[in-house]
Amino acid sequence: MKKIPRHQEISRELLAEIAGGMHDVSGKLPSEAVLMQRFEVSRPTVARALLDLKIQGVLSSRAGSGTYLTKGKDVPSLPHQLGMIVPGLGGIEIFDIICGELASLARVHELGMQWGGSTRRRSEVSMSVEEAVELCDRYVEMRVNGVFFAPFETTRDNEAANRSITQRLSHAGIPLVLLDRDIHSFPRRSGFDLVGIDNFAAGYLLAEHLIKLGLKRIAFVAKSSPPSTVQARKAGAISAMMAHGIAVPPDFFRAGDCTDVKFARSLTAGREVEAVICSNDHTAAQLLQTFSRQGIRVPQDLRVVGVDDVRFATLLSVPLTTIQQPCQEIAVTAFRAMRERIADPMIPPRSLLLTPRLVVRESCGAYLKR
Repeated sequence: MKKIPRHQEISRELLAEIAGGMHDVSGKLPSEAVLMQRFEVSRPTVARALLDLKIQGVLSSRAGSGTYLTKGKDVPSLPHQLGMIVPGLGGIEIFDIICGELASLARVHELGMQWGGSTRRRSEVSMSVEEAVELCDRYVEMRVNGVFFAPFETTRDNEAANRSITQRLSHAGIPLVLLDRDIHSFPRRSGFDLVGIDNFAAGYLLAEHLIKLGLKRIAFVAKSSPPSTVQARKAGAISAMMAHGIAVPPDFFRAGDCTDVKFARSLTAGREVEAVICSNDHTAAQLLQTFSRQGIRVPQDLRVVGVDDVRFATLLSVPLTTIQQPCQEIAVTAFRAMRERIADPMIPPRSLLLTPRLVVRESCGAYLKR
Protein backbone atom coordinates (compact mmCIF):
# COMPACT_ATOMS: atom_id res chain seq x y z
CA MET A 1 0.00 0.00 0.00
CA LYS A 2 1.43 3.39 -0.99
CA LYS A 3 2.65 5.41 1.98
CA ILE A 4 1.61 9.05 2.25
CA PRO A 5 4.57 11.51 2.31
CA ARG A 6 5.50 12.67 5.80
CA HIS A 7 4.97 16.35 5.01
CA GLN A 8 1.39 15.60 3.96
CA GLU A 9 0.76 13.75 7.22
CA ILE A 10 1.99 16.80 9.14
CA SER A 11 -0.02 19.30 7.12
CA ARG A 12 -3.18 17.21 7.55
CA GLU A 13 -2.65 16.96 11.31
CA LEU A 14 -2.08 20.70 11.61
CA LEU A 15 -5.13 21.37 9.44
CA ALA A 16 -7.24 19.14 11.68
CA GLU A 17 -6.03 21.07 14.72
CA ILE A 18 -6.81 24.39 13.06
CA ALA A 19 -10.28 23.16 12.14
CA GLY A 20 -10.72 22.07 15.76
CA GLY A 21 -9.90 25.57 17.00
CA MET A 22 -6.62 24.66 18.66
CA HIS A 23 -4.63 27.53 17.13
CA ASP A 24 -7.22 30.31 16.97
CA VAL A 25 -6.39 32.18 20.21
CA SER A 26 -3.35 34.12 19.02
CA GLY A 27 -3.41 33.00 15.41
CA LYS A 28 0.26 32.13 15.59
CA LEU A 29 1.50 28.62 14.93
CA PRO A 30 4.42 27.03 16.84
CA SER A 31 7.85 27.77 15.39
CA GLU A 32 9.49 25.46 12.86
CA ALA A 33 11.94 24.32 15.56
CA VAL A 34 9.07 23.30 17.84
CA LEU A 35 7.33 21.46 15.01
CA MET A 36 10.60 19.71 14.08
CA GLN A 37 10.92 18.38 17.62
CA ARG A 38 7.26 17.42 17.88
CA PHE A 39 7.13 15.44 14.63
CA GLU A 40 10.81 14.34 14.69
CA VAL A 41 11.50 15.48 11.15
CA SER A 42 13.92 17.82 9.39
CA ARG A 43 13.35 21.53 8.82
CA PRO A 44 12.69 21.06 5.06
CA THR A 45 9.91 18.57 5.86
CA VAL A 46 8.24 21.03 8.27
CA ALA A 47 8.70 23.86 5.78
CA ARG A 48 7.05 21.79 3.03
CA ALA A 49 4.10 20.96 5.33
CA LEU A 50 3.59 24.64 6.14
CA LEU A 51 3.91 25.51 2.46
CA ASP A 52 1.04 23.11 1.68
CA LEU A 53 -1.19 25.09 4.04
CA LYS A 54 0.03 28.43 2.72
CA ILE A 55 -0.84 27.36 -0.82
CA GLN A 56 -4.36 26.56 0.45
CA GLY A 57 -4.50 30.06 1.92
CA VAL A 58 -4.86 28.78 5.50
CA LEU A 59 -1.50 30.17 6.69
CA SER A 60 0.62 33.20 5.92
CA SER A 61 4.13 34.25 6.94
CA ARG A 62 5.13 37.48 8.61
CA ALA A 63 8.77 38.42 8.13
CA GLY A 64 10.72 38.14 11.37
CA SER A 65 7.61 37.09 13.30
CA GLY A 66 6.49 33.61 12.25
CA THR A 67 3.56 31.79 10.67
CA TYR A 68 -0.02 32.86 11.35
CA LEU A 69 -3.55 31.79 10.49
CA THR A 70 -4.98 33.78 7.63
CA LYS A 71 -7.74 35.96 9.05
CA GLY A 72 -11.12 35.60 7.44
CA LYS A 73 -10.07 32.48 5.55
CA ASP A 74 -12.35 29.46 5.82
CA VAL A 75 -10.54 26.23 6.62
CA PRO A 76 -10.88 23.71 3.76
CA SER A 77 -13.34 20.93 4.47
CA LEU A 78 -11.71 18.04 6.26
CA PRO A 79 -12.28 14.32 5.98
CA HIS A 80 -13.56 12.56 9.06
CA GLN A 81 -10.83 12.40 11.70
CA LEU A 82 -10.09 9.34 13.83
CA GLY A 83 -7.73 9.19 16.79
CA MET A 84 -5.64 6.60 18.63
CA ILE A 85 -4.74 6.38 22.31
CA VAL A 86 -2.34 3.42 22.49
CA PRO A 87 0.07 3.55 25.47
CA GLY A 88 2.10 0.58 24.18
CA LEU A 89 2.69 2.07 20.73
CA GLY A 90 6.41 1.92 19.91
CA GLY A 91 7.14 -0.65 22.60
CA ILE A 92 4.71 -3.52 21.96
CA GLU A 93 5.08 -5.09 18.54
CA ILE A 94 1.46 -6.12 18.03
CA PHE A 95 0.25 -2.54 18.59
CA ASP A 96 2.77 -1.18 16.09
CA ILE A 97 1.34 -3.54 13.47
CA ILE A 98 -2.31 -2.98 14.39
CA CYS A 99 -1.98 0.81 14.44
CA GLY A 100 -0.07 0.82 11.17
CA GLU A 101 -2.84 -1.20 9.54
CA LEU A 102 -5.50 1.14 10.98
CA ALA A 103 -3.67 4.14 9.56
CA SER A 104 -3.47 2.44 6.15
CA LEU A 105 -7.17 1.66 6.22
CA ALA A 106 -7.93 5.28 7.12
CA ARG A 107 -5.93 6.49 4.11
CA VAL A 108 -7.69 4.07 1.75
CA HIS A 109 -11.06 5.39 2.95
CA GLU A 110 -9.83 9.00 2.79
CA LEU A 111 -10.08 9.51 6.54
CA GLY A 112 -7.65 11.41 8.73
CA MET A 113 -5.85 9.55 11.53
CA GLN A 114 -4.35 11.26 14.57
CA TRP A 115 -1.55 9.31 16.26
CA GLY A 116 -0.30 11.30 19.21
CA GLY A 117 -0.23 14.45 21.30
CA SER A 118 1.66 17.67 20.76
CA THR A 119 3.91 17.17 23.80
CA ARG A 120 4.83 13.61 22.98
CA ARG A 121 7.68 12.45 20.77
CA ARG A 122 6.87 9.54 18.48
CA SER A 123 9.98 7.60 19.49
CA GLU A 124 9.04 7.49 23.19
CA VAL A 125 7.81 4.10 24.27
CA SER A 126 5.77 4.59 27.42
CA MET A 127 2.80 6.96 27.47
CA SER A 128 1.88 8.17 30.94
CA VAL A 129 -1.70 8.47 32.14
CA GLU A 130 -1.32 12.26 32.15
CA GLU A 131 -0.20 12.22 28.50
CA ALA A 132 -3.10 9.96 27.55
CA VAL A 133 -5.62 12.23 29.28
CA GLU A 134 -4.08 15.27 27.56
CA LEU A 135 -4.33 13.49 24.21
CA CYS A 136 -7.93 12.53 24.97
CA ASP A 137 -8.82 16.15 25.74
CA ARG A 138 -7.14 17.21 22.52
CA TYR A 139 -9.32 14.79 20.54
CA VAL A 140 -12.40 16.20 22.27
CA GLU A 141 -11.35 19.74 21.29
CA MET A 142 -10.75 18.61 17.71
CA ARG A 143 -14.14 16.88 17.67
CA VAL A 144 -12.73 13.71 16.12
CA ASN A 145 -15.27 11.23 14.84
CA GLY A 146 -13.98 8.21 16.78
CA VAL A 147 -11.10 6.95 18.93
CA PHE A 148 -9.32 3.60 19.12
CA PHE A 149 -8.13 3.00 22.70
CA ALA A 150 -5.86 0.26 24.08
CA PRO A 151 -6.51 0.54 27.84
CA PHE A 152 -3.71 0.83 30.38
CA GLU A 153 -2.84 -2.48 32.01
CA THR A 154 0.40 -2.02 33.99
CA THR A 155 0.03 1.42 35.58
CA ARG A 156 -1.08 2.05 39.13
CA ASP A 157 -4.88 2.03 39.41
CA ASN A 158 -5.44 1.05 35.78
CA GLU A 159 -9.21 1.03 36.00
CA ALA A 160 -9.42 4.60 37.32
CA ALA A 161 -7.17 5.84 34.51
CA ASN A 162 -9.14 3.96 31.87
CA ARG A 163 -12.47 5.18 33.25
CA SER A 164 -11.25 8.78 33.15
CA ILE A 165 -10.37 8.53 29.46
CA THR A 166 -13.47 6.62 28.36
CA GLN A 167 -15.80 8.92 30.33
CA ARG A 168 -14.27 12.01 28.71
CA LEU A 169 -14.85 10.58 25.25
CA SER A 170 -18.33 9.29 26.06
CA HIS A 171 -19.47 12.61 27.51
CA ALA A 172 -18.26 14.30 24.31
CA GLY A 173 -20.29 11.83 22.23
CA ILE A 174 -17.19 10.38 20.55
CA PRO A 175 -17.50 6.71 19.53
CA LEU A 176 -14.91 4.41 21.10
CA VAL A 177 -13.48 1.02 20.08
CA LEU A 178 -11.22 -0.82 22.52
CA LEU A 179 -8.20 -2.68 21.17
CA ASP A 180 -6.94 -5.96 22.65
CA ARG A 181 -8.49 -5.65 26.13
CA ASP A 182 -11.32 -4.18 28.15
CA ILE A 183 -11.05 -1.40 30.73
CA HIS A 184 -12.21 -3.84 33.43
CA SER A 185 -10.50 -6.95 34.80
CA PHE A 186 -11.57 -10.36 33.46
CA PRO A 187 -14.35 -11.53 33.27
CA ARG A 188 -16.15 -8.17 33.64
CA ARG A 189 -17.06 -6.19 30.49
CA SER A 190 -17.65 -2.51 29.86
CA GLY A 191 -20.20 -0.93 27.55
CA PHE A 192 -17.73 -0.38 24.70
CA ASP A 193 -16.93 -2.36 21.57
CA LEU A 194 -13.89 -4.58 22.08
CA VAL A 195 -11.75 -6.12 19.32
CA GLY A 196 -8.98 -8.65 19.99
CA ILE A 197 -8.32 -12.36 20.13
CA ASP A 198 -10.29 -14.78 22.30
CA ASN A 199 -7.76 -15.00 25.13
CA PHE A 200 -9.74 -17.64 27.02
CA ALA A 201 -9.62 -19.85 23.93
CA ALA A 202 -5.90 -19.10 23.54
CA GLY A 203 -5.13 -20.38 27.04
CA TYR A 204 -7.34 -23.43 26.47
CA LEU A 205 -5.62 -24.19 23.16
CA LEU A 206 -2.12 -24.02 24.66
CA ALA A 207 -2.96 -26.21 27.64
CA GLU A 208 -4.80 -28.77 25.51
CA HIS A 209 -1.84 -28.94 23.12
CA LEU A 210 0.52 -29.74 25.99
CA ILE A 211 -1.89 -32.29 27.42
CA LYS A 212 -2.11 -34.05 24.05
CA LEU A 213 1.69 -34.30 24.13
CA GLY A 214 1.30 -36.35 27.31
CA LEU A 215 2.02 -33.58 29.86
CA LYS A 216 -0.03 -33.22 33.03
CA ARG A 217 2.08 -31.13 35.42
CA ILE A 218 1.61 -27.68 33.92
CA ALA A 219 2.26 -24.22 35.40
CA PHE A 220 1.19 -20.77 34.22
CA VAL A 221 3.80 -18.02 34.56
CA ALA A 222 3.24 -14.25 34.52
CA LYS A 223 4.09 -11.12 36.43
CA SER A 224 2.14 -10.35 39.59
CA SER A 225 -1.25 -8.61 39.15
CA PRO A 226 -1.73 -9.84 35.57
CA PRO A 227 -3.89 -7.78 33.15
CA SER A 228 -7.30 -8.95 31.98
CA THR A 229 -5.93 -10.62 28.84
CA VAL A 230 -3.57 -12.78 30.91
CA GLN A 231 -6.32 -13.56 33.43
CA ALA A 232 -8.45 -14.85 30.56
CA ARG A 233 -5.57 -17.00 29.24
CA LYS A 234 -5.02 -18.48 32.68
CA ALA A 235 -8.74 -19.24 33.05
CA GLY A 236 -8.74 -20.96 29.65
CA ALA A 237 -5.75 -23.12 30.58
CA ILE A 238 -7.41 -24.16 33.85
CA SER A 239 -10.61 -25.03 31.97
CA ALA A 240 -8.67 -27.25 29.55
CA MET A 241 -7.00 -29.14 32.39
CA MET A 242 -10.31 -29.70 34.13
CA ALA A 243 -11.95 -30.83 30.88
CA HIS A 244 -9.24 -33.49 30.52
CA GLY A 245 -9.57 -34.67 34.12
CA ILE A 246 -6.27 -33.17 35.29
CA ALA A 247 -6.20 -31.73 38.80
CA VAL A 248 -5.17 -28.08 38.92
CA PRO A 249 -2.58 -27.66 41.71
CA PRO A 250 -2.83 -24.74 44.16
CA ASP A 251 0.42 -23.30 42.81
CA PHE A 252 -0.63 -23.56 39.15
CA PHE A 253 -0.20 -19.78 38.77
CA ARG A 254 3.39 -18.68 39.38
CA ALA A 255 3.97 -14.92 39.57
CA GLY A 256 7.52 -13.65 39.33
CA ASP A 257 10.42 -12.20 37.38
CA CYS A 258 11.54 -14.65 34.70
CA THR A 259 15.01 -13.09 34.60
CA ASP A 260 15.48 -14.03 38.26
CA VAL A 261 17.47 -17.25 38.66
CA LYS A 262 15.79 -18.10 41.97
CA PHE A 263 12.33 -17.84 40.41
CA ALA A 264 13.38 -19.96 37.42
CA ARG A 265 14.79 -22.61 39.72
CA SER A 266 11.47 -22.79 41.59
CA LEU A 267 9.89 -24.01 38.34
CA THR A 268 12.34 -26.88 37.94
CA ALA A 269 12.81 -27.90 41.58
CA GLY A 270 11.99 -31.57 42.05
CA ARG A 271 10.85 -31.83 38.43
CA GLU A 272 7.30 -31.17 39.61
CA VAL A 273 6.53 -29.05 36.53
CA GLU A 274 6.73 -30.55 33.04
CA ALA A 275 5.58 -27.55 31.00
CA VAL A 276 5.16 -23.81 31.44
CA ILE A 277 2.55 -21.63 29.75
CA CYS A 278 3.93 -18.09 29.69
CA SER A 279 1.62 -15.09 29.67
CA ASN A 280 3.25 -13.82 26.45
CA ASP A 281 6.28 -14.31 24.21
CA HIS A 282 8.37 -11.70 26.03
CA THR A 283 7.99 -13.60 29.31
CA ALA A 284 8.78 -16.87 27.52
CA ALA A 285 11.93 -15.39 25.97
CA GLN A 286 13.17 -14.19 29.36
CA LEU A 287 12.52 -17.62 30.86
CA LEU A 288 14.34 -19.40 28.03
CA GLN A 289 17.39 -17.18 28.53
CA THR A 290 17.42 -17.79 32.28
CA PHE A 291 17.06 -21.55 31.78
CA SER A 292 19.93 -21.49 29.27
CA ARG A 293 22.24 -19.85 31.82
CA GLN A 294 21.33 -22.59 34.30
CA GLY A 295 21.93 -25.42 31.85
CA ILE A 296 18.24 -26.38 31.76
CA ARG A 297 17.35 -27.70 28.32
CA VAL A 298 14.13 -26.73 26.57
CA PRO A 299 12.22 -28.81 25.56
CA GLN A 300 14.16 -31.86 26.85
CA ASP A 301 13.96 -30.88 30.53
CA LEU A 302 10.98 -28.52 30.45
CA ARG A 303 8.49 -27.42 27.78
CA VAL A 304 7.75 -23.68 27.29
CA VAL A 305 5.02 -21.95 25.26
CA GLY A 306 3.91 -18.32 24.87
CA VAL A 307 1.37 -15.98 23.27
CA ASP A 308 1.69 -13.31 20.53
CA ASP A 309 4.02 -14.82 17.85
CA VAL A 310 6.20 -11.70 17.75
CA ARG A 311 9.17 -11.46 15.38
CA PHE A 312 11.77 -12.85 17.77
CA ALA A 313 9.72 -15.99 18.49
CA THR A 314 11.54 -17.79 15.65
CA LEU A 315 14.93 -16.27 16.51
CA LEU A 316 15.28 -17.59 20.06
CA SER A 317 17.78 -20.34 20.83
CA VAL A 318 14.75 -22.65 20.85
CA PRO A 319 11.99 -21.48 18.44
CA LEU A 320 8.88 -20.78 20.46
CA THR A 321 5.51 -22.52 20.26
CA THR A 322 2.95 -19.76 20.64
CA ILE A 323 -0.46 -18.32 19.82
CA GLN A 324 -0.48 -15.98 16.84
CA GLN A 325 -1.99 -12.51 17.18
CA PRO A 326 -3.76 -11.88 13.83
CA CYS A 327 -2.84 -8.18 13.86
CA GLN A 328 -4.05 -7.34 10.35
CA GLU A 329 -7.40 -9.03 10.96
CA ILE A 330 -7.75 -7.25 14.32
CA ALA A 331 -7.17 -3.90 12.58
CA VAL A 332 -9.68 -4.65 9.80
CA THR A 333 -12.30 -5.77 12.34
CA ALA A 334 -11.70 -2.75 14.57
CA PHE A 335 -11.91 -0.35 11.63
CA ARG A 336 -15.17 -1.91 10.47
CA ALA A 337 -16.53 -1.77 14.02
CA MET A 338 -15.66 1.93 14.24
CA ARG A 339 -17.40 2.78 10.97
CA GLU A 340 -20.50 0.87 12.10
CA ARG A 341 -20.43 2.56 15.51
CA ILE A 342 -20.19 6.02 13.89
CA ALA A 343 -23.04 5.21 11.49
CA ASP A 344 -25.29 3.85 14.25
CA PRO A 345 -24.35 4.82 17.85
CA MET A 346 -27.29 2.76 19.17
CA ILE A 347 -25.76 -0.62 18.22
CA PRO A 348 -25.40 -2.70 21.41
CA PRO A 349 -21.79 -3.06 22.70
CA ARG A 350 -19.99 -5.93 20.99
CA SER A 351 -17.10 -8.26 21.82
CA LEU A 352 -15.47 -9.07 18.48
CA LEU A 353 -12.98 -11.78 19.45
CA LEU A 354 -10.95 -13.42 16.72
CA THR A 355 -10.16 -17.12 16.84
CA PRO A 356 -6.58 -17.79 18.06
CA ARG A 357 -4.22 -19.97 16.02
CA LEU A 358 -1.60 -22.26 17.53
CA VAL A 359 1.87 -22.10 15.95
CA VAL A 360 3.85 -25.22 16.85
CA ARG A 361 7.64 -25.00 17.03
CA GLU A 362 10.38 -26.77 18.99
CA SER A 363 9.90 -25.33 22.50
CA CYS A 364 6.81 -27.45 23.30
CA GLY A 365 8.61 -30.72 22.54
CA ALA A 366 6.25 -31.73 19.75
CA TYR A 367 9.22 -32.68 17.55
CA LEU A 368 11.18 -34.63 20.15
CA LYS A 369 11.91 -38.20 19.21
CA ARG A 370 9.62 -40.58 21.05
